[in-house]
Amino acid sequence: MQLEIQNLSKTYPNGVKALQEVDLNIGKGMFGLLGQNGAGKSTLMRTVATLQDADQGNVRFNGIDVFSHPQELRKLVGYLPQNFGIYPNVTAEELLLHIADMKGIKHLVDRKSQVAGLLQQVNLYEVRKKKLDSYSGGMKQRFGIAQALLGSPQLIIVDEPTAGLDPAERNRFYNLLSEIGENIVVILSTHIVEDVSTLCNDMAIIGHGKVLLTGKPAQLAQALQGKIWEKTIDKSELEKYQKAFQVVSYRFHLGKMLITVIQDSEPEEGFVIKKPNLEDVYFQTIAD
Repeated sequence: MQLEIQNLSKTYPNGVKALQEVDLNIGKGMFGLLGQNGAGKSTLMRTVATLQDADQGNVRFNGIDVFSHPQELRKLVGYLPQNFGIYPNVTAEELLLHIADMKGIKHLVDRKSQVAGLLQQVNLYEVRKKKLDSYSGGMKQRFGIAQALLGSPQLIIVDEPTAGLDPAERNRFYNLLSEIGENIVVILSTHIVEDVSTLCNDMAIIGHGKVLLTGKPAQLAQALQGKIWEKTIDKSELEKYQKAFQVVSYRFHLGKMLITVIQDSEPEEGFVIKKPNLEDVYFQTIAD
């Protein structure tokens, strides 16, 4: 099971180069697409899902030429977009049955069986008779995953699925995605580093429409071993340190500013070596 993206480019009429010669090979399991807002993630996801055209390039999934045979791909794909709209005055069960019908699950018995199973899987079965406008943000996201899973797709695309969720709902969503990603291709598009470090075996960092880095999260972090340093400074000193060193990130900690610097040896007295993580990889990559 393989998704192959080759030389994919897209420029919008306003001149924005949303994708620039993107090449990715994505196999079975959870794949993280990490990037800032506006990096090109949603454009890439919509293009792979056949919801918009590219200017050039090819996408193939399990031998299917996606652009030449979009209907064949649509039979195999489940998609949860960043802005997932719902009909507020219908129940979760009613809407899933309707979507199942549109996805080609024609027999009512089969539709009811699959919908009931998915509602159990996403832990919404007990509230299946409630209208969707009564659902919390996390419940709506779990409903979104349920509709994406209708028809037993082989490729699942989820775009910014945990944005705005509280920690408890995010953990529920992590568990759900982990279960889903065992036997099919799942692409998780997000700007949240924790989403990728928690869930994904492989990943890519995208910025300004280009693939900047690919690899396994743990191995990418390991490559920075011995090169990440931290120091607490006064806020007024930040500009001085940015001029003197490669500061990849900074944040407030206990009322002081904690800076992270990448360098092969100790930058100066007072710096402490830090075990690198995926956040360090991400900040270094987008800063280059």
